Amino acid sequence: MADKKSKRKQRRSGNGFVEAINGLLSLVLLVLVIAGGIFIYGVASFNSSGPIDEDTTFLVEPGNALVTVANRLEEQGLISNAYIFRFGAVALRRDTDIKAGEFNIAAHSSMSDILRELADGTPIQWGVTVPEGFTSWQVVERVNADENLTGTITQLPAEGSLLPGTYSYRRGDSRQSIIEQMSAAMERAKNEVWESRDPDLPISTPEELVILASIVERETGLASERPQVAGVFINRLRIGMRLQSDPTIIYGITLGQGSLGRGLRRSEIDEATPYNTYQIDGLPPTPIANPGIESLRAVANPEEHDYLYFVAAGAVPSMGHVFAETYAEHQRNVAAYRQIEREAAAARAEAEAQAAMDEIAQAEAEEAGVSGDEEQQD
Repeated sequence: MADKKSKRKQRRSGNGFVEAINGLLSLVLLVLVIAGGIFIYGVASFNSSGPIDEDTTFLVEPGNALVTVANRLEEQGLISNAYIFRFGAVALRRDTDIKAGEFNIAAHSSMSDILRELADGTPIQWGVTVPEGFTSWQVVERVNADENLTGTITQLPAEGSLLPGTYSYRRGDSRQSIIEQMSAAMERAKNEVWESRDPDLPISTPEELVILASIVERETGLASERPQVAGVFINRLRIGMRLQSDPTIIYGITLGQGSLGRGLRRSEIDEATPYNTYQIDGLPPTPIANPGIESLRAVANPEEHDYLYFVAAGAVPSMGHVFAETYAEHQRNVAAYRQIEREAAAARAEAEAQAAMDEIAQAEAEEAGVSGDEEQQD
């Protein structure tokens, strides 16, 4: 009897162990099935077409971690699940490859496509353009107005220290970084041009080169005239003649912060200031603007001629200047320019009067009800 009971207990014990093993195996199998299903679902989701129907842009800010990028992608509707994106990036060992910048995300991009774009793609390049002859104050105003940049410019750059041009950047770059790019570019350009200068120039430093180039820049907007205008000022410096440049007087009044908005007064021409080249010998103490590379080159290698004077050739800057070797010849050119000015002023007055008359006639026609095309033809 005791042996039978012992055998029954052993069978029950053996069955319980087998059942426990079977249960554990079933649980493991279930977990594997679920895990496999999740894996398959994750892989499929990671590689399937995304939810956006049109191209869009996405910004990765400097210092953004993978979790931040994934969450923002989901918040902006570019991916369906931030966790899948994160796990996919980690599984592919690309979680540290994501770059800062603004990226173009094509319509229906999968998570895989987006990860590849953020890791291997080229960020969208933006640009800020500074025209030749802008003062440093104007440059700062232009850079501050660009909403794609960040931060503030803490100090007004020295006049003449920035090279005009177009500077590329990524959305989110700092405004100060643009100023630093321009400053470095001017330093390189100034030194390169100085090395290739005419050795007989009556200027002795790269800084003087920039000062005179800034005056040339403000005197003419025509690229073809810059070497000629530079030659006039070089000729004057050689014989000890004052530069007599109106833009230098204006800069002394405004310090480059905005436009004068009127003509120069006689009292301003007669006043002895550091920037009044009608009153001082040689160059002013600083540049009066930021000259472009062509003005630097024009001063470094000016056109050789005997001109000492120039005056505007017409009523608009695009007409350039007329040059003269003697004061008598210059006076004749000035008289011709004054006549052009008077004729232009008379033409403007006539046009304004005609416009006023047309406005009155139109109002009367409308009041009388005869302003239609048919009535006007009659």
